[in-house]
Amino acid sequence: MAHLSDYDTRKKYDAVIKKSRRMSPEDTDEVREILLEISQPEFECQIDQSFGVLVDVKDGFGNHLHHRLYSVADLPRKANKKTRITMLVKRCHYIDDFSGELHEGIASNYLCNKKEGDQITITGPYELPFSIPEDKDANLILIGMGTGIAPFRAFIKHIYKKIKDWQGRILLFYGAKSGLDLIYQNDKDSDLKNYYDEETFEAINALSPRPLWNDHAVLNQAIEERSEEILDMLSILNTYVYVAGYDKVLEGLDKTFAAVMGSEEKWQTRKAELIAGRKWVELIY
Repeated sequence: MAHLSDYDTRKKYDAVIKKSRRMSPEDTDEVREILLEISQPEFECQIDQSFGVLVDVKDGFGNHLHHRLYSVADLPRKANKKTRITMLVKRCHYIDDFSGELHEGIASNYLCNKKEGDQITITGPYELPFSIPEDKDANLILIGMGTGIAPFRAFIKHIYKKIKDWQGRILLFYGAKSGLDLIYQNDKDSDLKNYYDEETFEAINALSPRPLWNDHAVLNQAIEERSEEILDMLSILNTYVYVAGYDKVLEGLDKTFAAVMGSEEKWQTRKAELIAGRKWVELIY
């Protein structure tokens, strides 16, 4: 697995924030959709790529640059030699394990505080660990939580707007605390509902009965409830399983898929085949 220090940040671009809108209601965790415009004509970014954001951080030891990667959350657009890309950002905080102090996430708070017209520095683009299969008969099982919906939303839009006659099945499992936290599928923004009439696409929302908890177990339960369909998909060689979002999304997944397959041994064998063929891929942060 690559680390942030492995990414080349020598290519830098100036990006202007054209729009920043809150996607989540005021009484939930803040998630913003930010539209960036890059004027340098040499910058190109595709849906199966990510880009970095550089933040100049001042601390007691001098200045240093904080680097954070983000997936493209919509179809990139180019006009008049300028590129526009969309990103999702959740305002994050964390508690220091030793001091107990509350700290703000550097990049997330930096971006959420930016206004329209502000300029930031981005890097990249970089390849995502997963991409849309070239085979139109390929099946996709997409599993995400939180802003992990970003690359999947871009994938789904690309498949149904840019690719003709997609024949493979697409199952999207999206875990959230409540219906209000379902980005692109809530009352405020229902973008993904545009594809509900596609015979090959289905979105399964896993909502926690305890909205104040980060309840990944409900996501696993939703997967088990579709065991028959998933087992059928996993029996086909050209099925891909992509997992994206917070690290909690991984908890219990092996146990869940072992239940789907009928035994841990059968699942570990099938998962090894998927990994070897780059058909089981995780994008975790």
